[in-house]
Amino acid sequence: MKADSLIEKVMNPSGFNRRSFMTSATMFGLGAATSAIAVGCGGSSSPKTVSAASATDTAANIFTAALIAESLAITTYYTALSSSGVITDPNLAGSGGTAINISAGGQSDNVAYLQAALLEEVQHAQLLRSLLGLATDGSGDAAAGVPQTFYYPANTFSALTNFLPVLIALETAFIGAYMTAVEEFASMAAGFNGFSATQSNPAMSGSNLTQADLILYAKVASSILGVESEHRALVRSIPGPTIASPMYAGINLIPANNVNYEITDGLTGLITSVSGDTTTTAAAALGPFIASGSNPLSVPTVATMASFSSVVIASVAANVTGTIPSAE
Repeated sequence: MKADSLIEKVMNPSGFNRRSFMTSATMFGLGAATSAIAVGCGGSSSPKTVSAASATDTAANIFTAALIAESLAITTYYTALSSSGVITDPNLAGSGGTAINISAGGQSDNVAYLQAALLEEVQHAQLLRSLLGLATDGSGDAAAGVPQTFYYPANTFSALTNFLPVLIALETAFIGAYMTAVEEFASMAAGFNGFSATQSNPAMSGSNLTQADLILYAKVASSILGVESEHRALVRSIPGPTIASPMYAGINLIPANNVNYEITDGLTGLITSVSGDTTTTAAAALGPFIASGSNPLSVPTVATMASFSSVVIASVAANVTGTIPSAE
C-alpha cells in the first residue's frame, strides 16, 4: 500500500481493512540493519560464542522493531501537537489555541491525552535504547537501523479528520506488534516453535540473555501493550461521538473501547516471520511510513524530547508516572 493512499483507505471503511494495512505493505530491509547494532557497555573478559535461531526473530530484532515503532509514534504525536491544522480543532485546543494554551472553546482533557501519549512513547523508546545498548541521546539510532525520517499520507496533519484515522491505524499496528513480541519472548524462553532460548544480549557484547530475562521482557512488552491499548481507546473518544452520532471521518467511534480482546491483526513476526510470510511482520506493517515518499518528517531529537515544554503542559508531564515492571 502506498503511503499517500492510506488516508483514503481509513476515510472509507468499506474499502479499508486493518489487516490489509498490515499485510499489503512492502517489506523494508531491516534484517541487515539489525546485524549492525552497536552494542556497548563491554562484555565478559572471556567472550563466548553467541548464537540464535536464524529463521525466527531474535531479541535484538524485537527491540529494534519496537524502537522503530516508538520513534514513529513520537514523531506522530509531536507533529500533531505542534501542527495548527490538528491542534486548533474544537475537540482539541480550539480556534487560536495551542497545545499549552487551550482556548476557551477547546478541550484541555483531549489535548492531555495526546500529551501523555507522547511522553509515554518517549519513555518506551528510552527503555528500548537501553536494551539495545544504544546511547540515550539517540546518536546510535540510525546506525542501528532506526529511520530518522518518516513519511505520511498527504494532509495527515492538516485537520483532525485526516489525522485521527491514521493515528488509530497506527496504534492498532503498535498493539499487534507488542502482542507478537509477548508471544515471541515466551517462545524464546521455552525454546518453542523454532525459537532459540540462546539469545545474544545486544547491550552486553559476548553474553547471552537468560531465560529469566526473556520472561521479564515478555512481561515488559505486555505492560507497553496495555498503554498502547489505552491510547487507541482514548483517541477514539476525542471527537466526542454520541450514540446518536457515532461516525467521525468514516469511523464508528462508539464505544471508544470497542474490542473484547486486542488483536494482532495477522502479524506473525516483528521482522522475521516464523511462517516465512514477509508481509505479515511489523516491519511490513510500518513500511508505508518508512519507504521514501511524500510528506517527510524528521524524528524529534532526544534533546527536544527532554523538554517538550512547547507542546506539553507541565501539570500533565508531572502526572505521567510509572516504572518498568520487575521480575517476580
